[in-house]
This record gives sequence, C-alpha cells and structure tokens, in this order.
Amino acid sequence: MAALLLHSALILCLLSNSMHAQVAEWKSATATYSTDSNDSMLTEGACGYGDLHKTSYGKYTTGLSGMLFDRGSSCGACFEVRSAQLPQATAPILVTATDFCPPNYALPADHGGWCNFPRAHFHLPEAAFSLIAHLKPQLLPINYRRATCQRQGGIRFTVKGSAIFMQVLVSNVGLDGQVVAVKVKGSRTGWIPMGRDWGQNWQSNIDLVGQPLSFEVTTAAWRTLTSYSVAPPNWIFGQTFTGKQFQHP
Repeated sequence: MAALLLHSALILCLLSNSMHAQVAEWKSATATYSTDSNDSMLTEGACGYGDLHKTSYGKYTTGLSGMLFDRGSSCGACFEVRSAQLPQATAPILVTATDFCPPNYALPADHGGWCNFPRAHFHLPEAAFSLIAHLKPQLLPINYRRATCQRQGGIRFTVKGSAIFMQVLVSNVGLDGQVVAVKVKGSRTGWIPMGRDWGQNWQSNIDLVGQPLSFEVTTAAWRTLTSYSVAPPNWIFGQTFTGKQFQHP
C-alpha cells in the first residue's frame, strides 16, 4: 500500500510540474499607445491582415519592436499584457501581434526610441492600452508572456495574386497562433511548400487555378493541421476560405 501511495504521489507531482512548465513566465517590457484618429493600426499593419475588425482581431492587437517581431515570424502570436506598476490592480489583456513598431535611432531608447533594438516593446491601440493603464502615461512599464490564442471558427485562407504568383494570407489561427510553415496542394499536385512573402502572407509560383486547394499549417509549437479541399475547383483570387482549427490537446 505504501508503495502504491508513493507511486501515486510521484505521478501527481510530475503532472503538477508539467502543468506549471506550460505556463509562460512573465517578462519585462514597455508599452505605448497609438493616438492615430484614423485607427491605422486596425486597418493596416506589417503582418498583412488588413482590416482587423474583419479578421476578428479588433482592438486587441499590438505592434512589436524588432526584437519581438522577429522579421514577421511573430505575426499571429498572442500575448498576455499587464501593467508592471500595479500588476494586481488590473487584469491582463490578451493581444495578437499584427504590426511592427519600427526603431527610431535618432532618439534615445529611453525617450522616443521605444522600439530600438534590443528593447522589448508593445505599441497598442489606445482602447486596449486604457484597459491596463488608468492615467495613460507616455511610457508604461509592463509585464508580458506568451499565451494561447482564442479563436472563433476555423483558420482562414485568403487567396490573392495570379496564376504565376499565388499569395495566401493565413489568419485566425488558434492555440499557438504563430505560423512557421505552410503547404498547399492541388488535385493534380503533391504537397508544395510555400515561402513566407511578408508577415503571414505565403507565396507559391505553381499554377493551381482550376484545382481544389488543400492547406497544411505548422505552428511554432510544431503542431500541424491539414485542411483538405478548402477551396473548390472554381475558386477565384480574392476569396477567403475557412479550414479546420487547432484544438486543445
């Protein structure tokens, strides 16, 4: 009986350690907010998502400094962000990386050059920033950590370009959110690896017009999801198709 109890306790301990290891540690960064009255952060961006209200990201988005943006590979990743001054006073918010905060080396890193390398910095829409900062200071010390992306519906594939240059925007990716590889397949081809064009736009030079399209998406956590025949044979450029969605294990 003692051996059984010891074995059970060991299993519980291992499970507890495993669950704890999956919770990312809080790190230090800074945050500013956009005062653009045209909400350009919500209608443009270096990840290529376009109007963020239409892609379901809305105001809960962020631009990242170069160190965090990592040349666009962080597009779609989700972060929990909270004030470092009063971490218990306000609940953290969940934001999606949709834009790049460019450096300004003409200004010092602690006064205007917030996004200069190697600073970790988040540039938020004003509506999101106000949820973690009551007084809206010019520069807010924050804590951040990677988090699971909560998405409604399946992964979206927006097909653009032409027969000789197909470009596919991948959006609404759940769980890890950070796509690192995409493959496409027609009815008359095998799986074709696509190259990252910019942000979360992926491209291929293979003519797939007139063929149903299937997609394979791999995230930074090395989870792969395949959506077969997402687009019908008569698809046209400019259309968006919905595939499967990553599910919690």
